[in-house]
Amino acid sequence: MMSIPVKNPIIFQNIPCTLVTGFLGAGKTTVINQLLATKPNDERWALLINEFGRIGIDGALLASSQDNDLEQQNIAMREVSGGCICCTSQLPLQIAISRLLNDHHPRRLLIEPTGLAHPRELILQLSAPHWQTALQMNAVITVLSGEQWQQIKYRDHEGFQAHVRDADVLIVNRYDQLSSSEKHTLIEWIATLNSHAKIIWAVSELTTETTDASNTPLTKEYIAGLNYQLDKPSHIIANQRKVSIAHLHKPMIGLQSQAHSLATVPSSSSSTDETEAQASANSDLPYRYHEEQQDFQLAGWRLPAHYILNADDLQNWLLALPNWQRIKGVVHTSDGWLQINFNPGSLSTKTIDPHTDSRLEIILQLGNAVDTATEKTETEHDAKASAASINWEDCDRELMAMVI
Repeated sequence: MMSIPVKNPIIFQNIPCTLVTGFLGAGKTTVINQLLATKPNDERWALLINEFGRIGIDGALLASSQDNDLEQQNIAMREVSGGCICCTSQLPLQIAISRLLNDHHPRRLLIEPTGLAHPRELILQLSAPHWQTALQMNAVITVLSGEQWQQIKYRDHEGFQAHVRDADVLIVNRYDQLSSSEKHTLIEWIATLNSHAKIIWAVSELTTETTDASNTPLTKEYIAGLNYQLDKPSHIIANQRKVSIAHLHKPMIGLQSQAHSLATVPSSSSSTDETEAQASANSDLPYRYHEEQQDFQLAGWRLPAHYILNADDLQNWLLALPNWQRIKGVVHTSDGWLQINFNPGSLSTKTIDPHTDSRLEIILQLGNAVDTATEKTETEHDAKASAASINWEDCDRELMAMVI
């Protein structure tokens, strides 16, 4: 019998890797886009996106926000959906990173964990010995929304604070409404959680102001400062590597079967096995899931591309959902294919190119985890009760009734 030679895997060393973290709805995708815009044309970069839900929308939102196709820009992207890569088990993270490195040979890797992730767990995983030679972990960039920070329900939320504690650099955005006194208070609040974090105040791409000293546009100065962090070593991760590696070898609990994950959460990768999984998943459309995770209720739908939803009815229906915290989608509507990106402080829709299917995902707040005595109202309690008791079969019927 003739033996078939086996190709040995390439051993990668010191691939620069950057985590871009931030609480749910902080604006991580904007910062990722800004970082990608600094990529030299002749370099190939890789991007790993982790979504808490099962539908897989962030990759589509990111791709539709680029002027050109990601592949044309020499950017490889992979999505890991259906749970947080920092808490389900180490296996999805290891597989995703290994495939990105082996299949695409990137010059740099960016990782965007879900906004519901606890960054400390992910940092501990990436501090494991088997990554210390393959990845060069650079500054942890965390996005903090000044608009969210103004609300005590975020400011006192453990998950919101966790992202600040585990940041080397804090990109503060959406702060235009803050007074000078509030900015000072924000700086002091950050210092109580993380006195070593560098603070960078984000500048809108629409800003035309210039600095007094150099007459350099503020946007360019901001982007240059952001880009500088890509090669700056992470003190947070360096300190974590001193933690006992025994903490890194916890049992793998609750890991989904790969078959189920691929069948319901297709990746944007073009590999053969995942392309087949995409076709299999498409044959099962329309599809909906719902589940409760931490203090949140999640639900998502995937619909065939030929389902066209009334755009006005869809938006009104989404905004009427009880105590929603995030709504994302790429949907075929009466106004064309729309990218939907809603958080309580910002409602964004824009026309995009056609997709292979429509995808919609919502996150509703449950429980009292982000309440405080000063902010509890009957209206808020009613909203949370409604979110907990929502009838998803009724939601299915209401959504299908919008199909033209």
